[in-house]
Amino acid sequence: MIPRAALLREIAAGFAAAGLEAPEREARALLRAGLGLTDLDLVARADMALPAEDAARLRALASRRAAGEPLARLVGRREFWSLDFALSPETLVPRPETETLVEAALALFPERHAALRILDLGTGSGALLAALLGEYPAAVGIGVDLSHGAARQARQNLAALGFGARAAVVVGHWAEALGGGFDLVVSNPPYIPSTDIAALDREVRHHDPHLALDGGPQGLDAYRALAHALPGLLAPGGRAVLELGIGQEDDVAALLAAAGLPADGAARRDLAGIARAIVTRPARV
Repeated sequence: MIPRAALLREIAAGFAAAGLEAPEREARALLRAGLGLTDLDLVARADMALPAEDAARLRALASRRAAGEPLARLVGRREFWSLDFALSPETLVPRPETETLVEAALALFPERHAALRILDLGTGSGALLAALLGEYPAAVGIGVDLSHGAARQARQNLAALGFGARAAVVVGHWAEALGGGFDLVVSNPPYIPSTDIAALDREVRHHDPHLALDGGPQGLDAYRALAHALPGLLAPGGRAVLELGIGQEDDVAALLAAAGLPADGAARRDLAGIARAIVTRPARV
């Protein structure tokens, strides 16, 4: 038996030795997730002794975290837009910067009871689609992913969150075999140049699926496919919101403009000030 506070100090020291940033914060997050505790529980009952099997399990998780495995992968879950998502090896870990796309969509369609038809291309865990269905209770949506495992996980997440009756998830290559008529198309496509994959942080390159990262030689392959497909997908007045990698705004704007869907002003920036969400002008009749 070991008190929670003592195990917390032990794990934090191990994280510091491994070079993790903010080791104390990381240790608290691991104990909260591993024990199903709130911050208040962790502080108020710091002296509670843990059974040996729980301590051993947490030490094993800590060893994996110190070796670079993300906490979200360790616990198999991640929060996005205040919703809880289960992860699988085939899905990206949803990231806070992707919430910029949700914010942009809400600004485009301020009427929350609009009966929107939403399409999420490269849906992964279903995070974007679920966030939008939660904000638009009269909307329906389709998620598409090339990975069978990701599509299966997205279906499970949407059902668990109560959106199963308003959503469908299909396996496919972008918009192939889909008709048009969508009011809103969103996508967080793979946009890392192939040659940059090896230089990514180890948490990403070792634990996120390469299919969801690799955007081809220039990181633009997915945007070319999207630009080609969008004119046939959007209803009159429909809009698309696409996530951008760092420094990609001009190239993606040019691809969209060449397809007849120029960008609606500058890309929306995330909290770090990075151009993150490019929005198209309304599709023409």
